[in-house]
Amino acid sequence: MNVHTADATTVEEGLAIQEQQAVLDSETATAVAMQDTLLTPRFYTTDFEALDAIDVTPVRADWDALIAEMQADPNKGHFRKDETWDHVDWEGMEPELRKEFIDFLISSCTAEFSGCVLYKEMKRRGSNHDVTELFQLMARDEARHAGFINDALREAGIAVNLGFLTQKKKYTYFRPKFIYYATYLSEKIGYARYITIFRHLEEHPERRFHPIFKWFREWCNDEFRHGEAFALLMKTDPKLTSGVNVLWIKFFLTAVFATMHVRDHQRPAFHKALGVDTDWYGHEVFRKTSDLSKQIFPITLDIDHPRWARGLTALQEASVAIDAARRQGGVAGKLAEWAGSAKAARAFLSLLTIPAQRHEVPASTRMEPVY
Repeated sequence: MNVHTADATTVEEGLAIQEQQAVLDSETATAVAMQDTLLTPRFYTTDFEALDAIDVTPVRADWDALIAEMQADPNKGHFRKDETWDHVDWEGMEPELRKEFIDFLISSCTAEFSGCVLYKEMKRRGSNHDVTELFQLMARDEARHAGFINDALREAGIAVNLGFLTQKKKYTYFRPKFIYYATYLSEKIGYARYITIFRHLEEHPERRFHPIFKWFREWCNDEFRHGEAFALLMKTDPKLTSGVNVLWIKFFLTAVFATMHVRDHQRPAFHKALGVDTDWYGHEVFRKTSDLSKQIFPITLDIDHPRWARGLTALQEASVAIDAARRQGGVAGKLAEWAGSAKAARAFLSLLTIPAQRHEVPASTRMEPVY
């Protein structure tokens, strides 16, 4: 058997390697990954029988081309440290940056592994060859990503026990269409986030304070392919992107963008070290994701609307107030938390009610990464 997740050819092999390394993992990092809040990555389950009934005949040509690309495995062996992996002075890193960067890595590892667990379960439960083959390939990729992040974390003396997460983390049930919307956006916004950082650091290599950023281009291309897969799955059933479901699409777009904004503003030292303005970065990622989502969604959010920036700011302020209230505790803290939650709900509703921008969806869904 291969001894590094970068060389694993199946998700089962990748997870077995992770299990062997679990003795090195940190209880603290795993505890952070176990948290379930509106801002932390979740583990999902769904109606696997409905997924198994998918017929990809309407998108067969694009489907076969995508599967062939994934079977070719362009990133096999990529997610491992090599001679370009610079030494990281974790002890000398500014404390707030170290804290935020570790939080970023743990969150990223959990999100990648969340996809791995979901895709692996879809593959295990299904009998539809088209569907199980796709999810086996995507699970393989996500296992590699999670393993690579854990390798980076181990240099800081911690890591996430992924096997423990599989057994103990709470699972949230989503109907298949909600899995499509949420996961498609997660993969595409992941691509936009990683490629935006990668391109920025190409121009400003002096800001690359950790070597993992050098791996972001190939990493984001995996995310892009996964998003393409979910776009094709949605394309098999036109009802998923029409009628009342357009409202659900708008809800998920708003929720994903808003969550990213609030979460990123919790890491000011991280973005300062990268040399990026958090608001600029968020808007750039939203713009890229919106452009990409036109391949399958009939609407995009109006991120230039005057209420958009105001609503995100109000949501961020409410999040800060809620955190402060929870730390305060007692009756006064609980009342302040309720007030903050009400403010957050008003801010989200303001964002959700901004009129969407409609457009025609192209006949062909497939895209190639160009950023």
